[in-house]
Amino acid sequence: MRMSENGSSTRKPTLFEAVLAVCVAAVCIGTGVLVLGVDVHIPLVFSAAFVCLMGRYLLHFQWKDMEEGMFRGILAGLQAVLILMIVGMIIGSWIQGGIVPTLIYYGLSILSPSIFLLATLIICSIVSLATGTSWGTSGTVGLALIGIAAGLGVPMPLAAGVVISGAYFGDKMSPLSDTTNLAPAVSGTTLFSHIRAMVSTTLPTYVIVAIITIVLGLRFAGGTLDVTRIVAFQKLLAAEFNISVVALIPPIVVVLLAALRFPAIPSLFAGVVLGGIMILLQGSGLGTMVTAIHYGYSPAFSAEVAGAESLDAVAGILAAQGVSDVAPELAQEVGGMLSDLLERGGLDSMMWTVSLILCALSFGGVMERCGILEVLLQALLRHVKSVTGLVTSVIISCIVSNIFLGDQYVAIVLPGRMFKPAFDEKGLHPRMLSRSLEDSGTLTSVLVPWNTCGAYHASVLGVPTIQYLPFAFFNYLNPIMAIALTAMGKSIFWRKDTDEDIVSV
Repeated sequence: MRMSENGSSTRKPTLFEAVLAVCVAAVCIGTGVLVLGVDVHIPLVFSAAFVCLMGRYLLHFQWKDMEEGMFRGILAGLQAVLILMIVGMIIGSWIQGGIVPTLIYYGLSILSPSIFLLATLIICSIVSLATGTSWGTSGTVGLALIGIAAGLGVPMPLAAGVVISGAYFGDKMSPLSDTTNLAPAVSGTTLFSHIRAMVSTTLPTYVIVAIITIVLGLRFAGGTLDVTRIVAFQKLLAAEFNISVVALIPPIVVVLLAALRFPAIPSLFAGVVLGGIMILLQGSGLGTMVTAIHYGYSPAFSAEVAGAESLDAVAGILAAQGVSDVAPELAQEVGGMLSDLLERGGLDSMMWTVSLILCALSFGGVMERCGILEVLLQALLRHVKSVTGLVTSVIISCIVSNIFLGDQYVAIVLPGRMFKPAFDEKGLHPRMLSRSLEDSGTLTSVLVPWNTCGAYHASVLGVPTIQYLPFAFFNYLNPIMAIALTAMGKSIFWRKDTDEDIVSV
């Protein structure tokens, strides 16, 4: 028996009870997400409710104790919540201000048959870095590149795997990504410290993947690139936005501020301010600027083209904007893709993710408060003595969570809360944990057919998960690279007595 914080007697859960709690959560979340097709929020709430019932009637915790655990869990993610809200503002302003369209426009300019696979990797990386979403990248630019690949004779599974590799590189490394904000929040480090730590495992992996795409791409060097689709993308973008190198200034400034170790919140908010200025330079008014920052961008020209009732109407819309040499049918198809990609951002757009983080952290907090995570951790680490073993355990736990829980967010939060005490006890910096969570939790989600990420990408790209899996090089090489570097004693970050990059959680 042990005493709770309010003085009542409680007991430690048995290993069976701890495993039972995880299994019930896995069934609840898996059924909700994979069978019923609902969002993961409410299954997480019911999972937390089950743990609360166990805590109250089996382990004899008072409600106040469990409530305190949930509050502590939520407190750990408050900085991430604020950052995500600012990220929503950035995305809205950067699209309305022509920054994201400019990145896409110039990214499409580097395509050629001999380097098609490498260019696909780079373009998807750029778009995903700019938007912070692998899903949006794959479903728009990635889908277009799949079509171009078919014209070059590139196998669809290979093209899909390279698209996913690029999309998840950006999703993993972008400060605009929700998972990139969630991992440090769970681990107790800061956003930019987390991103800097990921460079050590991500960059070598990316170089290897780039070399693989170059070698494989030589087989298709004799193909003829269908430039009509690329031209259509670029002309529709240029008709809706003022494409200019000036638009590259905001992302450069944000990257420089991050490199100079400025705090994440003011650095990212500088991106909002610069995005607002770019909106004004696009010729829009203050009202449009505020609306874009709050509610995101609402496509105009691309949406009009996509929604036209006939091809003759499309031709008229194109002529009115001075767009030539683009077939109306192709313009309507590309207009729909661009509209889907660009209709995003704004403070409001992050509320879904914010609510998910609050539900997930509440679940993790009550699991931790009731001692369930402690029991599981002790069982997992019974024979783990080294840093390599610890990192490997996190990576495997994230993979198992992706397989059995079916959602990448839970695969970050649950192992993160579980392993944090072990990393602290070992004297490791929290960014070692956050890096490991993203090296595996974020990247392997798309490799599981029944995970939300795997199911989505298989559907949108038209390639079954099992077929593109061998070619999603970045997603399975990165976890291997993380373990290998740790085993060699490279890129291991230790906690210091005073470190501004450590957040108390």
